[in-house]
Amino acid sequence: MDGYIYRISGPVVTVRGLPDAKMNDVVKVGELGLVGEVIKINGEDVIVQVYEDTSGLKPGEPTVDTEKQLSVMLGPGLMGGIYDGIQRPLDKIMEKSGDFISRGISVSPLDLKKKWSFKPTAKKGDKVSDFSIIGEVEETSMITDKIMVPIGMSGTIKSISEGDFTIDEPVAVISTDSGDKEVKLMQEWPVRYARPVKNKLPPDMPLITGQRVIDTLFPVAKGGTAAVPGPFGSGKTVIQQQLSKWSDSKVIVYVGCGERGNEMTEILSTFPELKDPKTGKPIMDRTILIANTSNMPVAAREASIYTGITIAEYYRDMGYDVALMADSTSRWAEALREISGRLEEMPGEEGYPAYLGKKISEFYERAGRVNTLNGSVGSITAIGAVSPPGGDLSDPVVQNTLRVTRVFWALDASLANARHFPSINWLNSYSLYIDNLSQWYKDTVDPEWGELYSNAMSVLQKEADINEIVQLVGYDALPESDKVTLDIAKMIREDLLQQNAFDEIDTYTSMHKQFLMLKGITLIGQKEVEAIERGVPTSQMSNIDAKAKMARMKLTPEDQIDAYFKDMQESINAIDKIKKEGE
Repeated sequence: MDGYIYRISGPVVTVRGLPDAKMNDVVKVGELGLVGEVIKINGEDVIVQVYEDTSGLKPGEPTVDTEKQLSVMLGPGLMGGIYDGIQRPLDKIMEKSGDFISRGISVSPLDLKKKWSFKPTAKKGDKVSDFSIIGEVEETSMITDKIMVPIGMSGTIKSISEGDFTIDEPVAVISTDSGDKEVKLMQEWPVRYARPVKNKLPPDMPLITGQRVIDTLFPVAKGGTAAVPGPFGSGKTVIQQQLSKWSDSKVIVYVGCGERGNEMTEILSTFPELKDPKTGKPIMDRTILIANTSNMPVAAREASIYTGITIAEYYRDMGYDVALMADSTSRWAEALREISGRLEEMPGEEGYPAYLGKKISEFYERAGRVNTLNGSVGSITAIGAVSPPGGDLSDPVVQNTLRVTRVFWALDASLANARHFPSINWLNSYSLYIDNLSQWYKDTVDPEWGELYSNAMSVLQKEADINEIVQLVGYDALPESDKVTLDIAKMIREDLLQQNAFDEIDTYTSMHKQFLMLKGITLIGQKEVEAIERGVPTSQMSNIDAKAKMARMKLTPEDQIDAYFKDMQESINAIDKIKKEGE
């Protein structure tokens, strides 16, 4: 049904003449047919947020209700794609309109002409239901698409074919209570609604990232949630890129939500050139990028988060572990604030809408490790960067995010300026998954893990307390036991927690190597404590061979680490032979 534009307020347009419009319906606005979504219905007025530039629109221009909700197209061809916030492929748009996105342009998210080789895994006569897997398509060298029965289509397979098909051609026919229905390689899903699951599983398995400060001190579970707040230049984007490259997730969905164009350009230019470190294949073969920079329409920025999480749920339902990077949710919240202001809603703290906390929790609640409806196990780990003005952690977006996420990686600008990467402050950060994951660490890494972890955290906390005393009385006035604590804390900070993302060995560390590094530092600390109890001053232990070897351990290749640690243990034992001065 056609309506007309009644009022225009930036990205928010009031439409009349659409009596049958429903919430979240997609509306084509104006002569150009700009894409918009119904966000409020007030009597005869239908409020639409437009996902394109509204300059030049005039009251009276026609609008059309498509009677479809804002949805994403899911199927083979997604992987390796670069999309905007409403799933328009940027490469196809460039071919059609040049370097700048023309208003009203319509491009299919997936290639409707490309043929895909479909191999059935189900057969005629099989009973199927929601999300049942009936076949496979090799989408990239690293990802095999599991073709699933759409929701609400339960019955018996009447026919199923093997061969080459476009995403819009039927590959199977299912006999249902309401008649025969076709199954295609492609399906659609409304982005505002979570895809259903059978049940959620406890977060008892970590997402291994290879970043020592994360895996050792502040781990995130597979299917968990993490917040990465920090000021400009503190390394949020770099950390998310490292996790995209090295985490043991099978699929990466990277959402650049309102970030600066130069940051997103760097990602778009570097990711296609990166190789997956585990397979040597292009990392884009398991990555989907959603780019919605700060100079793109505000409303589309708000939609990009939902586009990303819906695509992540699609691959989760196939049984894959998915890592979703959102950079940054502050820009998304600012989009909510602007839309709320245009709607003249009562503002909450700092002008954000009163429902900001609800919106943030709804997004993070879609993460989790689950039993899917087809019986497979998949997960979505949601990691959201937060960019509070001036790094102010009391910002409403940060505080509402911390209420729903269970991992807090607090980035520190002073650490970043000191070239300490990752610049995660070990005193302000925390992980609430430690208790859930402790058994996994004991069973998979080593039974000693819990004790070593507790000791390291205790030393770092004591260091902070001692440094306050040092500022008053000076280092030389400290007792020898405190000097040893500072010495061990320095090794933890510099030899364990600090990494070089550009070094091919140090950029990633296995859990076994992380354990040996932590154990080595702990053993050195124990020997130094024993030495000062015998009267040996810490000054005599400042240049011992064991410390030099500990510093070089991070640059030791994984296949040589056991032999290196064995050799280092001999140097550690040699601390016992140090004699006190004047003996």
